[in-house]
Amino acid sequence: MRGRNIWFKGSIVPVEQANISVLSPTAQFGLNVFEGIRCYASGGNGQVFAFRIKEHFTRLLDSCKLMGMSFPYKTSDMRDYLIQTIRANDYHEDVSVRLTLFIDDEGSWSSEGPVEMFIAPLTKPRINVEAPPALSACISTWERINDNCFPPRVKAGANYINSRYAHLEAKRNGYDCPIFLGRNGKVTEGAGACLFMVRRGVLTTPGITSSILESITRSTVITLASGLGLQVLEREIDRTELYLAEELFLCGTAAELTPITSVDRVPVGCGRPGPVTMSLLRRYLDVVSNQVACYSEWLVPIY
Repeated sequence: MRGRNIWFKGSIVPVEQANISVLSPTAQFGLNVFEGIRCYASGGNGQVFAFRIKEHFTRLLDSCKLMGMSFPYKTSDMRDYLIQTIRANDYHEDVSVRLTLFIDDEGSWSSEGPVEMFIAPLTKPRINVEAPPALSACISTWERINDNCFPPRVKAGANYINSRYAHLEAKRNGYDCPIFLGRNGKVTEGAGACLFMVRRGVLTTPGITSSILESITRSTVITLASGLGLQVLEREIDRTELYLAEELFLCGTAAELTPITSVDRVPVGCGRPGPVTMSLLRRYLDVVSNQVACYSEWLVPIY
């Protein structure tokens, strides 16, 4: 981490100088909301594009509203701060940016301020389509949080403890990742990533009222799939459908599109990343790299 610069409370500073009180509500209670934003190198000319900034900022505003936190910045200013921070690090490769609003100073879980922000970029290569990951998943015994306890559409640090429990259980039992069921016993999402299934040739995903994050990558995949002529369906999914699926994949800002090749040690399809998944992954990486002109409005140049 040394040598990296981050935007912190109004200034770009070395990462080791970005200090938050150990007694702050964000340290004590996870009182923060955040966005992960990916930026992708394009064409070998040193240009980097931030992907769907507007949508990320809109969701951040929604998270603040539901969490009872003020939103002290203009979205146009945050866009400028993000660009400035990446430039300050002279990044010309694929980058992942964590943008977090948090409650600072000493306070309690009910504190409403002061609200501060940091923007922290680091290099993160995209998935290698020539050797994609192939994850083993399990159905978690932990129930996915729901709108009447911890609203999943709030992208808050504290919400991810639910995913931590499921992730640790999966690892202990020899799997790469978990898949959650909701209060109604239906499939929701993975740990920090939404889920898509190909069943009988139809690309299918749980709806946004199925205890899932309102994922920007999920909406991107739906748009790209429709543009490729694929049938897309949003509906409830039963657990046993996952065992019968032809393909499964997770999607998210960090996950991009990551194939799942087994569930509870039952192979998914042929047990390898499937053709629909790989076609969508290639399309997604072309889009984020500014190789598909009709989606260029999703991209913001850094340089």
